[in-house]
Parts: sequence; structure tokens; C-alpha cells
Amino acid sequence: METWNDQYFMRLAIVEAEKAAETGEVPVGAVIVSGNQVIAKGYNLTERLTDVTAHAEIQAITAASNFLGAKYLKDCTLYVTLEPCPMCAGALYWSQISKVVFAAEDQHRGAGLYRPSLFHPSTQLVSGIESERCVHLLKSFFQAKR
Repeated sequence: METWNDQYFMRLAIVEAEKAAETGEVPVGAVIVSGNQVIAKGYNLTERLTDVTAHAEIQAITAASNFLGAKYLKDCTLYVTLEPCPMCAGALYWSQISKVVFAAEDQHRGAGLYRPSLFHPSTQLVSGIESERCVHLLKSFFQAKR
């Protein structure tokens, strides 16, 4: 049995990102974990839903809140394949999620570029887990679009 750690859960988020790519969406995937249990999954649905807010993180936050029957995601961890944008960072702030682990930095639209304090002060941030794999997935997707 594989150990449940940040790399293990990030690989599950990558599976979600691959689902997005298969449907023509930008390949970003997310999972939310509580007590080593995946309670929510999501991937980008902006094209399918014609909704600019349908990012993977938002899909996962909504699913996790529904699972828990609560608006706060304390004691939960989000694993996402790309650094959250300011919109998603704001949603994560309001959810009071305990930890955010992202793979690839978003050099153009990542929350850290604008204001790292967009994340809740008690939220632990971890980056770089499986980053090469996620960067490759994103680059391959956009190269195929050209």
C-alpha cells in the first residue's frame, strides 16, 4: 500500500487534471482531503459550463462543503496541480482551509504574484509537489492548442 502523503494526494489531483485535458479544459485538477480521506474532487469546467468561476478549486470547495455540511474547511487540505488564482485564493481564504498544496507555480495569474496575503493567515502553503509533471501537462495542452 502506498503511503498517504502530499505526493500521493497530488497524484490524485493530476488524475483530475488529466480528465480536464481530455474534455478540452485547461488541465487543472484538485482534491480535498480530511483525515487522509478524499472528500472532494474537481477539475476545470469553465468551457463546459461557460462559467469563468468554474475552476477546479471552486468545484472541489463546493463538493467538500456539501460533503461536510459546513462552509468551513478547517482540518482539510487542498491539493491542486496549479497555483490558485486570486479568485480561488479568496474562496480558500473564506473557507478557512488548513493547508493548500500546489504543484506548479502560475507565472501569469497565480495569487502569489498579486498578493501572497490573499491566503488565510492560518493556512499552510506548500508548493512544488509533482511540479515537473504538472508543468509538462500544461505545456503539452497549450502546445496542442496552437
